[in-house]
Amino acid sequence: MLERHQVDHVARLARLELSDVEADRMATELSKILDHIEAIRSLDLAGVQPTSHVVDLVNALRADAPHGSLTPEQALAAAPEPTAAGFGVPSPGQGAE
Repeated sequence: MLERHQVDHVARLARLELSDVEADRMATELSKILDHIEAIRSLDLAGVQPTSHVVDLVNALRADAPHGSLTPEQALAAAPEPTAAGFGVPSPGQGAE
């Protein structure tokens, strides 16, 4: 199990302020995590191919096909102050209060 001074050290490195109760809880929780990591390290994984997913992903993404875009009129339809050149934006010093 991690000791309190180790948790305090990690918290200080992460710039976290932990109460005594939180630090004690973190010591227990981090110890459990490290125990799981040790259990994984003890497995014989020789011959097991590395994977990024536990199941094969096929066609996970849509086809990258070009399609039409908005016309300038469609893009400006909901603009509060459209201009001939595009979106109207208040000048510095002007605008909503």
